[in-house]
Formats: sequence, C-alpha cells, structure tokens
Amino acid sequence: MRLLERMRKEWFMIGIVLAIAGAKLEPSIGVNGGPLKPEITVSYIAVATIFFNSGLSLKTEELTSALVHIKLHLFIQIFTLAFFPATIWLFLQLLSITPINEWLLKGLQTVGCMPPPVSSAVILTKAVGGNEAAAIFNSAFGSFLGIVITPLLLLLFLGSSSSVPFTSIFSQLFMTVVVPLIIGQIVRRYIKDWLERKKPPFGAVSSSVLLMIIYTTFCDTFSNPNIDLDTFSLILILFMIFSIQLSFMLLTFLFSTRNNSGFTPADTVAIIFCSTHKSLTLDFLSSLFIRNSNAEDRVCRPRAPLPNICALAHIPPSSDPSGKCVGANNKVLDGVKAEDTVQL
Repeated sequence: MRLLERMRKEWFMIGIVLAIAGAKLEPSIGVNGGPLKPEITVSYIAVATIFFNSGLSLKTEELTSALVHIKLHLFIQIFTLAFFPATIWLFLQLLSITPINEWLLKGLQTVGCMPPPVSSAVILTKAVGGNEAAAIFNSAFGSFLGIVITPLLLLLFLGSSSSVPFTSIFSQLFMTVVVPLIIGQIVRRYIKDWLERKKPPFGAVSSSVLLMIIYTTFCDTFSNPNIDLDTFSLILILFMIFSIQLSFMLLTFLFSTRNNSGFTPADTVAIIFCSTHKSLTLDFLSSLFIRNSNAEDRVCRPRAPLPNICALAHIPPSSDPSGKCVGANNKVLDGVKAEDTVQL
C-alpha cells in the first residue's frame, strides 16, 4: 500500500520515465507525420489546452495583478535573454579548447539563447504552488520577445545568419497562448461557482499534456539514425548541463529570496522556472532557420532533441560531402513563405 501511495504521489516523474521508454521502443508513433501528428496535436492543441486550462483556473484579479509586477518581469527577461546566454558564451570559451564535440557546444549556446518556455514553466510553477499568473505572462511575453531577440543573440554569439518567419510564429503564439487564455477566462465567468465547488484537477490535466510533449520530443530524437556523437562528449556535456541548470536555479533562488528583493515565495517559484528553462513546446528552435555554410542555397533548422525540462543540448548534425543537411538537428525548411520571414 505504501508503494502504491508513493507511486500515486510521484505519478508525474514515473510518467516521464515511461514516456521516454515508450519513445525509445516505438519512436515512429510520435514523430512529425506519424500517427499522433505532433506538428498539430503538440504545437497547437496541446499548448492551447495548457493555456485554456490556466485561463479557466486562474482568477481574473490574479492575472491583472501579475501584469503590473514589472520588477519580476524585468528580472526574468533580463536573466533569461541576457545573463543566461552571456554566461554560457563565457563558459564555452573555456570548453572550446577541450576535445568536446564542437556541435554540442554550439547546441548548448543555441539553447542558451532561447526565450523562456511557453508551457513547461507554467505547468511546473502551478504544480508547486507558485505564481502561475506571472509564469503565464513571462512565458508569453518572453516568447514574443524571442522572435526578435533570439536571432540577434545567435548572430552575436555564433555568427549564424538566420531568417525568422515572424508572421507565422507571431500568429501561432497568439492563437495557442493568448486566445485560449482569454477564452478560458470568459468561460470561467459563467461556470465560476461550479469550478469552486468541484475543484477540477487542473494541475493533473496540464501535467498530462506536458508528458505528451515530452513523449513526442523523444520520439523525434530516437527516430533519427544520423547521430554522429562520441560517448565522451555526450556524458561530459550532460554533466555540465545539469550543473549549469542547478547553478542557475540556485542563483535565481538566492537573488529572489533576499530580504529586500520584494518577491514572495510564489514569485520565487515562477522566477526559478521561467528564468532557467528554455523554449521548446512551440518548436521555437524549429522556427529559427540557420544557413549551412557549405550549402548556402539550403536552409536548415536546428531541432532540440530533448525537452527543456532537463535543459539538454542539441545532438550535433552531420553533413555529407555535398553539404546537405542530414544531421539529427537539421531538417530542410518547407512550407514557409519568403514574405513571412525576417532576415537577420
């Protein structure tokens, strides 16, 4: 009985393990174009469900008060879009003289330049009783900022020329984040008494959606056979990533819990998850098109193979002699109109 009770409490962690194991056993189910159609069910439906769920569960006054918490917003955005990538760049200058795979280091820098996560930070903040409204605002606002700032950071730190389909990303963020949140708030006005009486398991619903996101992400990783990576580099980079992640989480905790910080414990939770995790759920990495230096007429997009909940870096791409992008992180861009892109 104790074991069952423990498993019931830790169902989310068990779910993560099962999701990864399931993706390893049969990755074809959750890949793009597969039976689950993650390019639709995850990129749109799953994210929209999370924010509709949040709009339904949050009081309007909580969202309103979160909007005017300027100090918290500045802390999160400056940390994640300035301090985080700059610190990673300095750290990688030291690692550049080591035998670690060059593409892993570039992948780590790329992840460091990403904006706050769209969904996972909201789910994790809610799960531990943090300031969910602040997490929602900073996830959405940071994602909109990232459309412009992330390509500039990649250009600054990696020298990579990138084109961003501004219109399509903006519309996707608006339709999957802002609109569901507003609809959730409208619906809440009509069923408020029922919600307070029944207390639906909003947290469990959001966590279940996150498990689906994790599953499809790992399916995409395990389905690609073209991973050119030595064991030493992988083990070392994983150790460094977990060390960096824990260090940043500790740093944000110390800064936000000072006596004169002005942040509540709930604010601290939102700060920790929004500042130190990076965007993945809207395929933001897939929306940054980095040109291959050996094939200027081919446009490739780096794909983060592992979820930001673990803050893991890119698997490095490999290239054939013709310079075509065939690595695990690269997929040829299609379906994006030239007039929708912003060249940087």
